[in-house]
Amino acid sequence: MGRLSRRGLLTASGAGVVAGAAATAGAFLLGEAEPPASAAPAQVVDFHGPHQAGIATPVQDRLHFAAFDVAVGTREELIALLVSWTRAAESMTAGRVSAADDSGEALDLPASRLTLTVGFGPTLFERAGEDRFGLAASRPPALADLPAFPGEKLDPARGGGDIAVQACADDPQVAVHAIRTLARIGLGRVSMRWSQLGYGKTSSTTPTQLTPRNLMGFKDGTDNIPHDDHAALDQHVWVGAADGPAWMAGGSYLVARRIRMHLEAWDQASRQDQEATIGRTKTEGAPLGGKGERDRFDPAVLPADSHVRLAHPSSNGGVRLMRRGYSFVDGSDTQGRIDAGLFFLAYQRDPRRQYVPVQRRLATGDRLSTYIRHVGSGLWACPPGVSPGGHWGDTLLG
Repeated sequence: MGRLSRRGLLTASGAGVVAGAAATAGAFLLGEAEPPASAAPAQVVDFHGPHQAGIATPVQDRLHFAAFDVAVGTREELIALLVSWTRAAESMTAGRVSAADDSGEALDLPASRLTLTVGFGPTLFERAGEDRFGLAASRPPALADLPAFPGEKLDPARGGGDIAVQACADDPQVAVHAIRTLARIGLGRVSMRWSQLGYGKTSSTTPTQLTPRNLMGFKDGTDNIPHDDHAALDQHVWVGAADGPAWMAGGSYLVARRIRMHLEAWDQASRQDQEATIGRTKTEGAPLGGKGERDRFDPAVLPADSHVRLAHPSSNGGVRLMRRGYSFVDGSDTQGRIDAGLFFLAYQRDPRRQYVPVQRRLATGDRLSTYIRHVGSGLWACPPGVSPGGHWGDTLLG
C-alpha cells in the first residue's frame, strides 16, 4: 500500500479499509518515502522512545484531553483497539494521514509538535468488582483512588475514565483532529466519557523561555521540572524498575484536575491581596521580598497561607511534580459567571507520596482556595514509551 502525507491523500486513489480488528490496525498508513513539507523535522516529536512523548516534552500551546470508557468485552479486543490507536498515532504525530478515510480537517496542516499520551485508569483494571480484562492483579498500588479533599465539588461527568488520551500540539486543529480520529477508530469499542480543550499553557518545562501566565494574571510554573533535567525526572517523574509493577517501569502517573477560578471575585481583590494570596509579585513574578522571578526566597517572608509557600518543594519534603497545565474558558454558567480556570495536569512517580500530600496541605490551608474550586478529577497510569512495531500498553497486555 502506498504511503501518504496529509496533502498526498487529496490525490491518492481508492485506498480501502479492511474489515476486522487485526486488519483494521493494518489499514493505517505508516510512513512516507520522503518527509512531506508539512512534517518538517522541527515540527515532529518522535513518537517512539523509552518514555511516552507529551510528558517531559517541551509544552505545546494547545490541548485536547479526552477520557474514554471501554465497551469491548475481551482482552483481545482491547489489544486490537490499542494497536489500531497506536498505528494512527504514529502517523498523525509524524504529520501524515491516519487512514484512507481521514476526516480531512488537518490535511494541510503541519505536525505542529503533536504528541499523544495514553494512560490507564483504575476502572480499566477493575470496575464494580469485575475484573473485566484479567488485569486486576496488575493494578499498580500507586494507582490508588485519590482521596476526597476539603472544598472540592467534583462533577462525576468530568472525571474518571478507563483510558485517557492527552493530545498536545501548537495548532488547536491538529490536537482536535487527533482526538477525533481516535474516537472514530474506536467507534463501537469505546465511548467518550468527557473531554477538555485547553489553550495558553500555564506551566513550562523550558526555563529559558518566558514563563506563561494563568488567567489570574500570575506567572505559573516558575519552579517546574525542566524537560532536560534527567536526574530530576528520574527522581520525581519516571517510575523506576524497583517501584513496581514491572510493566510500569519508565512510565508515569497522571493526575488531572479541572480547577474552576472564581474570576469575578478575584478581579475585585486588590493587587496587594492577590500578591499575598499567591506569594509572588504580579508583574515580575518574584517571590515576595525578592526582585527577580527566579530569586531564591525565604518561606518565612511569605504569608503562611500563601500558595507558593504551601506548594513549594521546600515546604513538602522536596516533593516535585511535572506540571503541564492549560487555561480553559468554556463560556458562562447559568448565573452569567465565566466558566474558566486551570486544567491542571501533573505527572509523577507516585501520587500517594507526591500529589496527595501536597494537595491535602493546599486544601486545608491555602488562601487561594477562596478563589478556586476543584470540579473535575482523574488519575491514570501512563505506561512507558512504545518501540517501533509495539503498541500502547504492550508491557501490560502483551
